[in-house]
Amino acid sequence: MYATQFSLPLYARRIGLEAVPTAATFDAAALKSMMQAQLRSITFENLDVQAGKIVSMEPDQIVEKILGDDGQAKRGGYCYELNGLFAMALTALGVSYQFVACRPMFYPMRRPKTHMALVVQLAGEKYLCDLGFGSYGMRAPIALSQVNVPQSQDYDVFQLAMPDVGEFVLQARIDGNWVNQYGFNLSPSEWIDYLPANYLNSTHPDTIFVQKLLLIRQTAEGRVLLVGNELKTSVAGQTTVRTVEPAELDALLLEQFGLVRSN
Repeated sequence: MYATQFSLPLYARRIGLEAVPTAATFDAAALKSMMQAQLRSITFENLDVQAGKIVSMEPDQIVEKILGDDGQAKRGGYCYELNGLFAMALTALGVSYQFVACRPMFYPMRRPKTHMALVVQLAGEKYLCDLGFGSYGMRAPIALSQVNVPQSQDYDVFQLAMPDVGEFVLQARIDGNWVNQYGFNLSPSEWIDYLPANYLNSTHPDTIFVQKLLLIRQTAEGRVLLVGNELKTSVAGQTTVRTVEPAELDALLLEQFGLVRSN
């Protein structure tokens, strides 16, 4: 994943890393640090879709939107944009990865593979990384070799299951139960393969992105989630909920999510 405008120092500034990552020292710990820094700095959001726009899949437009020209941009994105940006950083570092098409599994009916995540290869191990799955998205890389091994990540717990050979399922522990989030395998895919799914998610009236505002900002203590006009704040496993009035939306976007709506 390459963009002519992508700059690793600019990316590091945008996600709040004290030092720019280097290829020579990039290991599993550095992968985790970079993933968590992006999750906690760049909001999952669908403001463009709510404004009636089709989300751009052009790499340089993703960079312009999320990084800006000074690393101080006030926008985020959804799965293709956020995972695409992470892929650009991996490319700049010379780290091997592949895109994986994922089938969301928390709906009552079987759904197509409309989500995209990454599998990163480091030192002979493969890690699932996902920067754009919303409220119960993973919060750190998970090694594919760790099947059925619970992974405590901040105040959440995840695990990878393998119901069939070569088929993985990401599960989240919710109210004491393992809940399937999405399934994937290691079949090769390219960036261009996700254009139809992006168009569907940007335009189809049945998608949640078209139906309502959806924003998630991950924190070390939990998450801040805005769905429609309902704001949920989770801290150390405790959640508070309140209604957001239209007049306060712009101020709340900046204060809680670091966002400014574009024209």
